Amino acid sequence: MEDRPLADVFEPATRERWRSAVEAALKGADFEKRLVSKTADGLRIEPLYAPASPVVQPVRAPGPWRLAQRIDHPDAEKAAAQALTDLEGGADALVLVHRDAPAARGYGLDLASVDALDAALKGVMLPLIALRLDAGPGGFETAALLKQLVERRGDDPSALDLDLGLDPLGTRAATGRLEQDWETRLSETVTAFAGYRGRVALADARPYHEAGASEVQELAAVLATAVAYLRALEAGGHDLERARDALAVLLVADADEFLTIAKFRAIRRLWARVEQACGLAPKPLRVLAETAWRMMTRRDPFVNILRTAMASASAGLGGADSVTALPYTQALGLPDAFARRVVRNSQIVLIEESNLAKVSDPAAGAGGFEALTAELTEKAWAAFQEIEREGGIAKSLESGAFAGRIAAVAEARARAVATRKEPLTGASEFPFLAEKPVAVLDVAARPAVRGEGALPSQRLAEPYEVLRDASDAALARTGKRPTVFLANLGPVAIHNARSTFAANAFAAGGIEAIGNEGFSDANALAEAFTASGAPLACLCSSDTVYQTEAVPAAEALKAAGAGTIYLAGKPAEAEALRQAGVHGFLFAGCDLLALLREAAERAQG
Repeated sequence: MEDRPLADVFEPATRERWRSAVEAALKGADFEKRLVSKTADGLRIEPLYAPASPVVQPVRAPGPWRLAQRIDHPDAEKAAAQALTDLEGGADALVLVHRDAPAARGYGLDLASVDALDAALKGVMLPLIALRLDAGPGGFETAALLKQLVERRGDDPSALDLDLGLDPLGTRAATGRLEQDWETRLSETVTAFAGYRGRVALADARPYHEAGASEVQELAAVLATAVAYLRALEAGGHDLERARDALAVLLVADADEFLTIAKFRAIRRLWARVEQACGLAPKPLRVLAETAWRMMTRRDPFVNILRTAMASASAGLGGADSVTALPYTQALGLPDAFARRVVRNSQIVLIEESNLAKVSDPAAGAGGFEALTAELTEKAWAAFQEIEREGGIAKSLESGAFAGRIAAVAEARARAVATRKEPLTGASEFPFLAEKPVAVLDVAARPAVRGEGALPSQRLAEPYEVLRDASDAALARTGKRPTVFLANLGPVAIHNARSTFAANAFAAGGIEAIGNEGFSDANALAEAFTASGAPLACLCSSDTVYQTEAVPAAEALKAAGAGTIYLAGKPAEAEALRQAGVHGFLFAGCDLLALLREAAERAQG
């Protein structure tokens, strides 16, 4: 066959041809509902984007992002050993976590003296690494101790890469308490650290993200906080150039790669606007990243490895200067050496083997990323202006206005989690009741204390985990979990789809399904239910079978003592089924969390 250009052999791909093929595949189904999704901010995520003309995008300084590891063991000697192990294993940055920091999660170090700080960093050569302090309400005191430590060790301040992490406004959001003289103390600390390399103040997004904030709200909060620090430093006698150079921001990276990349790109565009308004020549903003606490699960925790790897990659591709990834067991306790190694090696693979840091802005020109970045930038700027009209971030928090807007988004997300519109692998989807426990260090956590007016800190999987914990407690107490009898009607080929769906759905609440091959006789079905000893039953079959067999099967189950009967599916005519004894309906999109809570309560008698 004569060689010909591919363009002569294949018809060119066009959007029109693609749309025609999609319409044929949808067979009349709604294009918008099936293929277009929306973010928490209402931004459209299209199934296909045209190439975009690259926009001039501020980027991080050349080179790979830093791999930062949390040091949060309460024992200073063991914390120092952790730090050295991480640095020897490939990390080049540390995050020293104070016990009073909101992100300590009940652990962290008691850094009450320069000796305690020195012990926690024993053997660590500060000029060779980047160091960030995560001290929360103890930030100013810890920063002063770090200065003493540098002087004690004789290190050259200009050779250090420090982020003091001072964030009094973020601490107020997380704890409900705002230090009254924070502006003065912040300005004095900037003066005290003149000649040091690094940043003093940090606009931290974690309190807002953990409370349920959307991407736009997170960006707006960080921008409003950074601007508040600029104003405070200018009022304290620092010129805007010095004030700008004293600031860094921290964004949260989650497992949504599209939004995470776009969010990290957007913060640099937003900051460029602030610099322009201040009459400052643009300089690279220091953007730090930490993977999301909100997305972590206690059940099937190995999935967290995938979540944090995706989040780390997205933050790096989006332009983060430093990425801190939470170990996969973080929600269960203090991570051991293995969990720390896994999270460290995941980033090493991304940086050293996958070479993700070789391109300064890999999303440039990609239609989807450019569109999302532009939309996030515009919406976040408008949300920032709203906070400014309310008097700034401190006053907006004090009035509850910003917290109220976050709460509305968090409530909508909670509904999405409850209905599994936002699925959580291992928690609400594909749960595994026989999972084995994973190891964490035998260190007790201190109870978290949050003051009045603090934003809540919540993981998305917590409501399901409460049900699973209750199931585990019942198993330990009685030797068995709550159970549901799957009343399968007809052969396996008929009921299998819905019986599998039902078994997985009930397992998300810790309720174990008792399966079978299926029944064609209502009396045999009732006898099997009685023999199972289950307090709950769930009819499973096809819509066609339900039309003739569901009502007599429900009546037989009710007569056999089934106090609570569910049906897997969403029948158009449900009244006859309810009269026959069907209590509720289990289907894709139902409020599964509400159903499971009720089922667990009824299973207990």
